[in-house]
Amino acid sequence: MNEKFGKEYKLCSQKVIQSIFDEKKSVKAYPFLIHYSLIPLTSDASFQITVSAPKRNFKKAHDRNRIKRLMREAIRKNKLILEPFLLENKKQVALFMIYTAREEIPYDILFKKTTLLFTQLIKEITNETPN
Repeated sequence: MNEKFGKEYKLCSQKVIQSIFDEKKSVKAYPFLIHYSLIPLTSDASFQITVSAPKRNFKKAHDRNRIKRLMREAIRKNKLILEPFLLENKKQVALFMIYTAREEIPYDILFKKTTLLFTQLIKEITNETPN
């Protein structure tokens, strides 16, 4: 598998995003919070994701944009943890990832936390859907 993170992985549908928050399923690994929903997606990708950095914590747009750029890079590098599991189990998941820290955290820590978050997400998905 490649590490490309193209348009097919980006979640843009307002209906799907609303359904994620209606289901209220989430996984935490500081500084991230992921809300997720197991739903069929229109894309061929096994997951679609949206990243968010709150304006309440980061007033300047360039700070929010930098954090979101670091989050997307960590996701791109760690998607090889999540994607094979979803393809193997023939599942598709929509994700909404929120940065909850009040300060910018270095990339190497974000990378490790993304790895931890994806492994926790896999455990949650396996626990809720018995085979």
